[in-house]
Amino acid sequence: MDKQPITINGLNKIKIELNNRKNNIRPKIVQAIAEARSHGDLKENAEYHAAKEEQGLNEKRIQEIETTIAIANVIDIRKLEKKDKVIFGATIVVKDLETNKTSKYKIVGKDEADVKIGLIYFQSPMGKGFIGRDKGEFVEIKTPSGGKSFEIIEVMYV
Repeated sequence: MDKQPITINGLNKIKIELNNRKNNIRPKIVQAIAEARSHGDLKENAEYHAAKEEQGLNEKRIQEIETTIAIANVIDIRKLEKKDKVIFGATIVVKDLETNKTSKYKIVGKDEADVKIGLIYFQSPMGKGFIGRDKGEFVEIKTPSGGKSFEIIEVMYV
């Protein structure tokens, strides 16, 4: 598998989730399965089947996180040479040229992305549109909901 870029914060976040799933959620599910099993006939035991399904989902997510960590290429933005250029891990302030509204985004990896809180996946249409651009540049981005025009106001490496 190819290495996947991730920020230090992103790696720490998924390590915390992994720890929680292994040390808190997993034991609770095992306990729920044991309790449901004690109620008798497993064929018609809804509690047992629900707990087993929850166990499967938790174990799947644990595997996903472990794979992500195994293929992670941790990028420390503070150690990279920069010159007002948008790169992976950069935080940018952009102005929507249609609404004049400014927004702040950080360019991140897949497992970190959450556009609602300003974390943009670097391979998304917006991420691809901003990567490689310079402070002061005007950018036209094609999104599923149509085209948007932005001006890159600020590029920070924090």
